[in-house]
Amino acid sequence: MPDRPPFVSFLSDYGRVDEFVGVCHGVMLDVTPDLRIVDITHDIGPFDIRAGALALVRAVQYLPDGVVLAVVDPGVGTDRRCIAVEVDGGFLVGPDNGLLAPAVAMVGGPGRIVALDNPEYQLVAPGATFAGRDIMAPAAAYLASGVSIDALGTPIDASGLAPGLVPLPQEADDGTISGEVLWVDRFGNCQLNIAPEQLVERGVMPGGYVGVTIGGDDRRAHWVPAFADAKPAELALLVDSYGMCALALDQRSAAAELKLRAGRTLTVVALPEERP
Repeated sequence: MPDRPPFVSFLSDYGRVDEFVGVCHGVMLDVTPDLRIVDITHDIGPFDIRAGALALVRAVQYLPDGVVLAVVDPGVGTDRRCIAVEVDGGFLVGPDNGLLAPAVAMVGGPGRIVALDNPEYQLVAPGATFAGRDIMAPAAAYLASGVSIDALGTPIDASGLAPGLVPLPQEADDGTISGEVLWVDRFGNCQLNIAPEQLVERGVMPGGYVGVTIGGDDRRAHWVPAFADAKPAELALLVDSYGMCALALDQRSAAAELKLRAGRTLTVVALPEERP
């Protein structure tokens, strides 16, 4: 680990109403008192593995080297595994349910992987329903303190890990791209699973227009560089801060106006260049 206080970056669906996040903080700090904890978010929708995976893959490249602890775990208490994955710059810890897979790929793929099954590095659990507290938080803190990943459990092969749940767009011969909304942020901007390069390949350049079909409703979107470059009533398509195409309205919620949510499908097609 680098010669500085160790970091754990923490994501979950625990919310802030109950004590779950604070308890996990306490468990980690008890193991590693000089630990610094970065709370990525704890407002992932309950049990929404896909949303957690997408939030994690958006964030992971900006987190400090160290350990990432991610807990969205609808299978808690079952035979699904808790795992630690060695990656460039540190480790990812979480349930083996697809939550970690996209982030692991984003940072270059896995090194060593273990199932967290060594009770010496766990809390004694009064029940099986809080593995974030009893298994994963201690493992993250021990890794951050310098304990070898090999001490935490049984090695497992990467080929047996649960795959990620990030959907890919489908490109048709007629030039259309069938995609979906990956994420709606708090401003109502709708990130798509479509990269700007896919539009360029179809002849659409910044400043051009695309047709967007949502549930049979056809709209036109203008590819602009910034929110404020769209006209007041104009649907904007722009490249967001993560490099993906997004639908937006200037100072209004595109999600509310277009009735979009994460997982909603749509179709995008190039439109002829606008004439003066």
